[in-house]
Amino acid sequence: MINTSTMELLLEQFKSKKPYVIYSLPNSTEITTILQEDDAYYNPEDFYERAFVFCPFSEEAKRYCIPKEHAKVIKQDITFQEQKLDEVVVKEAAETKEAYISLLQRTIDVIHNRKAKKIVMSRKASFPITGANPEKVLKRLFFIYPNAFRYVWYHPDTGVWCGVTPELLMRKSDNGFKTMAVAGTKSNDLETRVEWTQKERDEHQYVVDDIVKKLQSVFSVIKVSKPQNHAAGPVVHLRTDIEGAIKKGKLSLTELASRLHPTSAICGTPRNAARQFIEANEGYDREFYAGFLGPLKENDQDSYMFVNLRCAKILKDRAEIFVGGGITKDSSPEAEWEETQNKMQTMLGVLQPFL
Repeated sequence: MINTSTMELLLEQFKSKKPYVIYSLPNSTEITTILQEDDAYYNPEDFYERAFVFCPFSEEAKRYCIPKEHAKVIKQDITFQEQKLDEVVVKEAAETKEAYISLLQRTIDVIHNRKAKKIVMSRKASFPITGANPEKVLKRLFFIYPNAFRYVWYHPDTGVWCGVTPELLMRKSDNGFKTMAVAGTKSNDLETRVEWTQKERDEHQYVVDDIVKKLQSVFSVIKVSKPQNHAAGPVVHLRTDIEGAIKKGKLSLTELASRLHPTSAICGTPRNAARQFIEANEGYDREFYAGFLGPLKENDQDSYMFVNLRCAKILKDRAEIFVGGGITKDSSPEAEWEETQNKMQTMLGVLQPFL
């Protein structure tokens, strides 16, 4: 487990209103804690080579980072065992469901009018919490979902965020680059073979095509895998890996991330039309949900950025959980509602003892 001294440092950091992040890469037994030494704001656009980056969905909103040159870094090895959780029964008001289904139907109508091929809609659900002991939250977060990128982030400007994301935005090493397209979702029933509908395959292919198109001008080689199943706790996705060699002198890491973000997996296709519809109709601020985050020069080697999915904002007396899904002309509003409830199980599983 995370040692007592690290927990004490995290609590002291929070009391002092100094930023911190604690995270672990997918399938890694190493947890990294970064404790910023001051309460200053650092901008990732200032090209820090070694830092942890935390960026919102909106390209116009403020981005954050903790440079390692201004922080204390602690690394700790852990052992874990993946656990299967009981489903948390979600009771949401009928009005909440009706409003979301109405929004989804308007979205489908827009797509039928050929103003977009796919639009990713999302929603935020608030759950009262009591006695959310930080040590217990961290234990559940890091040990229940070892195959995902897991993190807890704090900054006095942003508050506390935590998440368990299955989606790699990019991994960069020397001239090599890897990303993935993750779209299409079903409940993860380990005893039943996953059968993907044409709607889900089409939704996934939109994401693959969008990423490849964005990267063609900066990659000298692009290799695209066949779609495969990608388990993510209570759900399973379709995933395609995309790799390439970066042309010399082409774009910094931050510029590469900005070129990819937002992908059609969290925004839609075409991007501008989808984003305009989201901003006009979604009805809330996504903040850091569907943004991106991750370490630059992890262990002085590769850099990683992950899409901030399956995340929650932790407030004093409640947790706000963010979920969404890709809408196409063949979407069923009722099925899309159920998909958001399935995705919500990831963070509800982490917070279960405090609900």
